[in-house]
Amino acid sequence: MTMSTPLTGVVPPVCTPLTPDREVDVPSLISLVDHLVAGGVHGLFVLGSSSEAAYLTDRQRRLVVESVVTHVGGRLPVLAGAIDMTTPRVLDHVAAVIGAGADGVVVTAPFYTSTHPAEIARHYRLIAERSPVPVVAYDLPVSVHTKLGPDLVLDLAAEGVLAGLKDSSGDQAGFRAVVTGARTRHDITGFSVLTGSELLVDSALAMGADGAVPGLANVDPAGYVRLYDLCRAGDWERARAEQDRLFALFGMVGAGAADGRMGGSSSALGAFKAALRLRGVIACGATAEPQVALSEDEVERVGKYLASAGLL
Repeated sequence: MTMSTPLTGVVPPVCTPLTPDREVDVPSLISLVDHLVAGGVHGLFVLGSSSEAAYLTDRQRRLVVESVVTHVGGRLPVLAGAIDMTTPRVLDHVAAVIGAGADGVVVTAPFYTSTHPAEIARHYRLIAERSPVPVVAYDLPVSVHTKLGPDLVLDLAAEGVLAGLKDSSGDQAGFRAVVTGARTRHDITGFSVLTGSELLVDSALAMGADGAVPGLANVDPAGYVRLYDLCRAGDWERARAEQDRLFALFGMVGAGAADGRMGGSSSALGAFKAALRLRGVIACGATAEPQVALSEDEVERVGKYLASAGLL
């Protein structure tokens, strides 16, 4: 399967299991992919934030893409992040992930230096010119310190530069503007709008979004697929109940952050990986350096969230 049709459904940002010495644990990665496929997901997104892409070497990044693409064997579309500071560096990543078999690339705005909207537009146009596969914009202002404006996204969609948007901005009004524009502008066709939120999937789908890219779907893919199906069927009462269950499960991301000894990323990614280990999906819950590891007590706390959600 390729991205010949607009992307819809649940597309988890796949975690990258690591060995205790912080190498990519390929057998656990394959086990995780099988877990996601069995849960009914509609695509896979590797080398995103939940994949710890920023912490992986170029060698490790390529290994992740090659391993997942080879194992999936065309059953689902595989998108790969090509995320770096500047256009030339992103283009190198685009070439690498396409060479490894990715069906689409996911790209943020440039970062490190302050970037003007005209430069962001040029960034995406240059990437699309060089990419033989669809380009999906990744709106992630918490990390890249730039918000992709709705008009910019929609204009690039109309040009055919962008095939979709993964919105992790938390800006619900801006998200709605993109969803509405994609639906009503006659010069836009085949453009997918996906929420990156774990907590507002039902709301996003009610707005008209095409799908979701929730990190928590690593832990409970079947739950998010069930939520998506209920929303598509218009069963909003049961969808709300499922979203409420997932909302409570998401509380695990704070397992390590309560006493301030680690950052939110260490706590959240550590919780996802601890949950996957407790569920028997991956062998080790290690996160990449210099992130701080969860303690045994914190892992036990994650287990309680799993048990409350019916996952243990």
